Amino acid sequence: MHAKDILIDAYSRIQEEVHAAVGGLPPDVLNARPSDDANSVSWLVWHLTRVQDDHVADAAGLEQVWLAQDWEKRFGLDLPRRDTGYGHSSAKVAKVRVDSGDLLTGYYDAVHEQTLEFLRGLTAKDFERIVDERWDPAVTLGVRLVSVLSDDLQHVGQAAYVRGLVQSA
Repeated sequence: MHAKDILIDAYSRIQEEVHAAVGGLPPDVLNARPSDDANSVSWLVWHLTRVQDDHVADAAGLEQVWLAQDWEKRFGLDLPRRDTGYGHSSAKVAKVRVDSGDLLTGYYDAVHEQTLEFLRGLTAKDFERIVDERWDPAVTLGVRLVSVLSDDLQHVGQAAYVRGLVQSA
């Protein structure tokens, strides 16, 4: 099995978990925060999708789905255009609200498709390409893709946990 096939499977599992975390939730549950400084399901899924979109598009030399497909306008958030949620204060977390889970899953699915399209075209040698020289050691494409995968899995797990907390309250 080629590394790209393993990554395609792993990213597809994230998609399944995103749909499971969001599916069937009304806006009040999607946007609920278990405490004043906690993240909502909406923020967690938006953030993990923004990070995947930003990092994979950068590594692939593509435009972010967020901008290319007007998801930024569809969400209508009062945040900078390229904001990914990294380092958000509680006040900024509160700005990420949606009226429907379909908005979150629609955006995730569009990013997922761009990610898979990119992954399908990779060769073994591509994983060694340096994509970020700001770190020591410099970050290869393989490391970046695993880093995004790890971040996404953590956040989708948090979203599932928040869903359970809010629904049981």
